[in-house]
Amino acid sequence: MTVDEGPWQNCGMKYTISETEAAVTLQPASAAVASVVWLHGLGADGSDFVPIIPELHLPEQLAVRFIFPHAAVRPVTINNGHRMRAWYDIMGFAPGNKEDEEGIRDSGRIVAGYVDREREAGIASAHIVIAGFSQGGAIALHAGLRYGTQLGGILALSTYLPLKGKLAGETTAVNANIPILMCHGTQDPVVPLDRGVKSRDVLTAAGYAVDFREYPMQHEVSMPEIQYIAGWLAARCEP
Repeated sequence: MTVDEGPWQNCGMKYTISETEAAVTLQPASAAVASVVWLHGLGADGSDFVPIIPELHLPEQLAVRFIFPHAAVRPVTINNGHRMRAWYDIMGFAPGNKEDEEGIRDSGRIVAGYVDREREAGIASAHIVIAGFSQGGAIALHAGLRYGTQLGGILALSTYLPLKGKLAGETTAVNANIPILMCHGTQDPVVPLDRGVKSRDVLTAAGYAVDFREYPMQHEVSMPEIQYIAGWLAARCEP
């Protein structure tokens, strides 16, 4: 399907949308010069953030391929074991709750595989961004900080840093200076702002330069946030 109507009319670039069991992909009309692998939150799927792309109003000459993977369907403990799309299981939100390390690492490897495929398709790794919202943002941080080749950036929305106690021994020197943008709602009832702030502080203490933005919103995205993301993303994707 080619999208060039409605909210897409002013987004600058015509895209062809395709979907497989694994992901939704937005392919620009001209040859892609950059890629964004964007991960959805708990219970959503890859189509969740597709409508945001026209709101970014990226420059027409900036041909970015967007890949929106679908998480696997799995039981989620905090939802009484109900099966839904999730990047990993969540046992609870209280500090000290056990983390699903196996699920986090499995999803991190899946994301790294998407980055590998974009590189094989001719996109320079320095022009590849890993993005995610909530649970997807946690995986974006986990995968991006551990990837073995320089990336363009990590976009982590309304989220937190998973497996923070193992960060120091697993990150890669090549991404020590990776641009990180974290955005969080001041009234977020799902992932409280304090959890995002503490994650930022862990990253800052580890030497990462984190651009941390707060917005008067709950567990969602807002137009001022999208507008800031647009400028940040364009700078990361410019050839």
